[in-house]
Amino acid sequence: MGGRGTGSRPVADGRDSAVGEPAGGPETAAGWPADGSAAASREADASLDAVVDAVHTAVYTVPTDSPEADGTLTWDATTLVAVRVQAAGRTGLGWTYGSPAAAAVVRDQLAGVVTGRPVLDVPAANEAMTRAVRNSARPGIAGHAISAVDIALWDLKARLLGLPLVRLLGAARREVPVYGSGGFTSYDDARLERQLRGWTQEQGIPRVKIKVGESWGAAEARDRERISRARRAVGGGVELYVDANGGYTRKQAVRIARHLDAEGATWFEEPVSSDDLTGLAEVRAAVPVEVTAGEYGYTLPYFRQMLAAGAVDCLQADVTRCGGITVWLRAAALAEAHGMQISGHCAPHLHAHAAASVPNLRHLEWFHDHVAIENRLFTGALDPAGGTIRPGADGSPGHGLALRAEAAEPYRSG
Repeated sequence: MGGRGTGSRPVADGRDSAVGEPAGGPETAAGWPADGSAAASREADASLDAVVDAVHTAVYTVPTDSPEADGTLTWDATTLVAVRVQAAGRTGLGWTYGSPAAAAVVRDQLAGVVTGRPVLDVPAANEAMTRAVRNSARPGIAGHAISAVDIALWDLKARLLGLPLVRLLGAARREVPVYGSGGFTSYDDARLERQLRGWTQEQGIPRVKIKVGESWGAAEARDRERISRARRAVGGGVELYVDANGGYTRKQAVRIARHLDAEGATWFEEPVSSDDLTGLAEVRAAVPVEVTAGEYGYTLPYFRQMLAAGAVDCLQADVTRCGGITVWLRAAALAEAHGMQISGHCAPHLHAHAAASVPNLRHLEWFHDHVAIENRLFTGALDPAGGTIRPGADGSPGHGLALRAEAAEPYRSG
């Protein structure tokens, strides 16, 4: 880990038994002060002046239901780093998926920067955090840490104001489209078909994505067969996407894209490494399917460079990596300025409210592992039936999720 940010200090030991507040607590939309109540008005005024008084972290490691793999990585567990921020008796909750080292960055470099700042001034806190990690490399683990704190701050702000987060941000839509995502290269044929049919037939999701590029592109024949099998499983009326996770060479990607086109697939995610912007642009120019990338964008300049290179047809951004909701919204505006849509990568419940607030949204990734964790560990999970979710529809303040402390404790790892 790099040098500490100037003036940073740990605020909590990270060993709290619960993270977040139930949606039905005292700050629910139904309990927001009515006009004419002097006491309620004083409470509201106090909330406007609230400052962050504590920051806490917790790490949870959740095994996958079976070993999983994509084109360039294998794993058997997912790590969630949760952040809780407190002010005026309210709690905001955020998290990121990645290295547990992000929790140390929050405790050692960010907590002291955020504590004492006005809750309402989230962009100022985000900028202060970015400056604090200058010597620790903003892209990477520090980016995950900033993102988790930023999300928690937005959740806290909305809870203090008694509003669903989407109402605080301002809604551009009521419903947010999602696509089922999984289809790991480690799945056998039966498992793949069962998952695809679960999304399309049981939940009515009309868009699905599978992994390809197995073993860094060393299994092209199996990739083609799985693409065809996926098309047969979902039928012709479902949008079919694939994600190579950067596993192909440029010419491999072009060859595979011909098969994708023949099977009516329309989304080719990271056909080559997202670090190879020239390669992405070359593949994009050579194939009829849409080329997409951006999930490893940790800073706004990265997204600008990707768009300027003509590397993608749809920009992807991950709210748990890019700098939280603050930067994700800026990335969406940047994409809109280039005449493009944005798609939220993974962590669907953390993207939901921000996604509903931008006009150029394509959809969110209803990623198998994260959906399983978010349903298991949190209350307030959304229902994707019919292929859309409706963040804020029940009036719960903030993003509407709260940790199930007892359910989460067995997975506590830090």
